[in-house]
Amino acid sequence: MLFDINENLGDFFYDEPMKNHTSFCVGGPAKLLIKPRDEEALVEILKSIRKNNYKYYILGNCTNIIVRDKGFDGIIIKLKNKLNDVKKVSNKEIYAGTGASMKKISEFAMENSLTGLEFAHGIPGSLGGAIVMNAGAYDGEIKNVVKSVRLLDENLSVIEVPGDEMNFSYRHSLVQERDLIVLGATFSLEDGDKNEIREKYEDFDQRRADKQPLDMPSAGSTFKRPTGYFAGKLIDDSGLRGFTHKGAGISEKHCGFVVNKNKASAQDVLETIEIVQKVVHDKFDVTLEREVKIIGD
Repeated sequence: MLFDINENLGDFFYDEPMKNHTSFCVGGPAKLLIKPRDEEALVEILKSIRKNNYKYYILGNCTNIIVRDKGFDGIIIKLKNKLNDVKKVSNKEIYAGTGASMKKISEFAMENSLTGLEFAHGIPGSLGGAIVMNAGAYDGEIKNVVKSVRLLDENLSVIEVPGDEMNFSYRHSLVQERDLIVLGATFSLEDGDKNEIREKYEDFDQRRADKQPLDMPSAGSTFKRPTGYFAGKLIDDSGLRGFTHKGAGISEKHCGFVVNKNKASAQDVLETIEIVQKVVHDKFDVTLEREVKIIGD
């Protein structure tokens, strides 16, 4: 055993290529990837990791990260399809586990004729990442519908924090301020008509298909929105629509997306991001901040 962790606590994959897990389809191997069996197993795994001072990251659907080509010399805990229960807890409230996809959660709400999560239907990530980043789309944000969040605190104790104490702001939450881990969240929604909710889903899905390069590997919007500007427009106005660098480049369809065009490496993607940042800064004196996170040495 390379790591002192009980392998009965989940599924263990050694030297696992992260390009098989990330939405960018890039990244070298993680020394160990673990899919915990359940919430209790997650806590035990984290206790072992901290006891032994192992390097680690907790990931969900791996839709907003780039793992470097050399990989990650530590442990990746992947929660996609784990800790992913979604259930109704009252007439207008549902609870979802951290590994549940936003699509699964929003469709559960629709099936129960609850409105408020339409904006989240096309968000590709899981709940944990959506809480961490206060994910949003189409004028909706996680902060508008979260009643409370269940978390592991710095001491791996379970705490529940009301939504209005989560310090939600643009792509930010309390989780980023402290060493917290999302276990799940309760959503407060409103009664709605199932057919009307479905129509909104279909409308938003069509808008995404029309405007976003859903057929190409990416991490969604690569950059945060600069104050007073739109990243995609700045990139377009810089003459970078369709720009290609090695195997990566800028989408023709949406300039806010860096995409994997042709078997790109993680380095190709990172270099493309840096080129775009430099060109935009030189032309408009605006700094584009990455929304996507980078893992690895």
